[in-house]
Amino acid sequence: MTIHGGGGEYKDLVVFLAAAGVVVPLFNRLKISPVLGFLAAGVLLGPDGLARLADTAPWLSWLTISDAAQIRSLSELGVAFLLFMIGLELSWERLRAMRRLVFGLGLTQVAACTVALATVFVFMGQPLVSAAVLGMGLALSSTAVVMPVMAERGRIKTTAGRATFSILLAQDLAVAPILITVTVLAALAGSGVGRDDFDPAILGPALFTLVPAAIGLALLVVLGRLVLRPMFRSVARAKARGQGQEMFIAASLLVVVGAGVAAQAAGLSMSLGALIAGLLLAETEFRREVEISIEPFKGLLLGVFFVGVGISLDLDAVAADPVGVFGLAALLTLLKAGLIFGMARLWGLNNRTAIETALVLGPAGEFAFVILGAGLVEGIASPAFTQTVLIAATISIFTIPLMAMIADRLLQRVAPTMPELPPEALETPSATSGQVLIVGFGRVGRLVGEMLTEHGQAFLAIDANPATVAKGRNEGANVFYGDAGRTEMLVRCGIDTARAVVVTMDAPAKVDEVVVATRSLRPDLILIARARDHKHAARLYALGVTDAVPETTEASLQLAENTLVDLGVPMGLVLASIHERRDAFRRIFQEAMPGSEHARLPRALHSTLRR
Repeated sequence: MTIHGGGGEYKDLVVFLAAAGVVVPLFNRLKISPVLGFLAAGVLLGPDGLARLADTAPWLSWLTISDAAQIRSLSELGVAFLLFMIGLELSWERLRAMRRLVFGLGLTQVAACTVALATVFVFMGQPLVSAAVLGMGLALSSTAVVMPVMAERGRIKTTAGRATFSILLAQDLAVAPILITVTVLAALAGSGVGRDDFDPAILGPALFTLVPAAIGLALLVVLGRLVLRPMFRSVARAKARGQGQEMFIAASLLVVVGAGVAAQAAGLSMSLGALIAGLLLAETEFRREVEISIEPFKGLLLGVFFVGVGISLDLDAVAADPVGVFGLAALLTLLKAGLIFGMARLWGLNNRTAIETALVLGPAGEFAFVILGAGLVEGIASPAFTQTVLIAATISIFTIPLMAMIADRLLQRVAPTMPELPPEALETPSATSGQVLIVGFGRVGRLVGEMLTEHGQAFLAIDANPATVAKGRNEGANVFYGDAGRTEMLVRCGIDTARAVVVTMDAPAKVDEVVVATRSLRPDLILIARARDHKHAARLYALGVTDAVPETTEASLQLAENTLVDLGVPMGLVLASIHERRDAFRRIFQEAMPGSEHARLPRALHSTLRR
């Protein structure tokens, strides 16, 4: 991005970063979605914002984005990163757990809204193919805006939050088929479908143009399965040797951009290639670490995308026909909301849940710009009318926080006392809900996992050694690569619903780090940690563990137990005395935490051992 007229390079990038650093935090402070901050920044920094005042105050030109085309080009990466992250989240287990709402309510909503909106556009004089593309694009809602708005209101874990997420997940799944459908419609339109002089003989060659895309898609999947796991395993080994997190970040960026470019070369969209790469990585042990590595880039590049959307909002067109533009935005929002409400009731949701879900999903979404943009590129969408629709879609996205507020007010009046359905009424309980997290899956961690499995307790293990992770996964264990000392990794692994955390690593400093990270997220959680010796055990109790298990003490107790049993002492008496002595040690460790009476720990231990 360059500045025209002297003064330096990368001016537009500097302006965007300044907006991200000023406007977005301001919106956060006002408890407004950061996405709306980026949209507002785009309007302000675009040709219809401060640029209008540049004639009277030339210095304002430095506060505007002069090359909107480059911003929009860069924003494609933001959409690709969003789809990549969605792909990472779409594990088979998650889809299976929410299959009723995702594949029932969600896909029904997409189909019903597409047909209804396409019908409206046909009555507005649009050709059938163009109306179909417009209907598919506007049938989707905004994952990037709705989910943060729901999170800010504390509604994610409610019945409405789960239903909303399920529908958004179904819409995300529908993006790839819709993009392929747009390509098919373009081929059919080019072959003359719908005209009086249509020759069915040319339909075959038109569809044959999709063959390169199908081959490219197949190659992307096959190469991804063959290459991705070995590549990340190699990067993880390098990281384990102390060569830094940056290599993992670079590999993650390479996968997103490389898959997108490969998909483009095959005639597909960059976002579709990124989605496939995410789906392939979701089945590997590196999924959690990749999510953490890619998250900052996704947020920033999505910001570029929404700034581009804000820049594209033509205020002159709005001023020229405000009734038409705002009327179209209101029409599509109300029509979608009404259909979603009906679908939600049809699938068994109560009025309270259906109202809230319908209102927040009524406005258009970010993928409208992707799908309608593809329709423009393929030449099957009317440019003038599509631009009007995009302006109306942009305005509707701005109303999502308002729709959430309206939902709150309506619920207080319409159904103030109506109880929500329990989550079990909506979906099959997730296989990872209430699991035990095992940090470190070496010799000790593996044994802990085996004992948990033997007693019917689900677990998820985390280990920073790629060879250990590979071995565990080959044996069918639910183990992922990552650094559990990072709170982001613990969150990704479901610590908010975990029943316990067991830290089995033999590196005392790393054990301390994991304990601190865990306690910062879940002060109430059962936390059991392996300690090197009695001093380390005392330190772990000070950090807040439920139980610390020092290796030296446990080895002494095990030796004493075996000796007594071999000498003929009854097993029941031996086990009772061992448990009694273990409890005594635990009390001593807790009393000798650093800062209290740590100096008398060794003497207390010796006196206990002499008894």
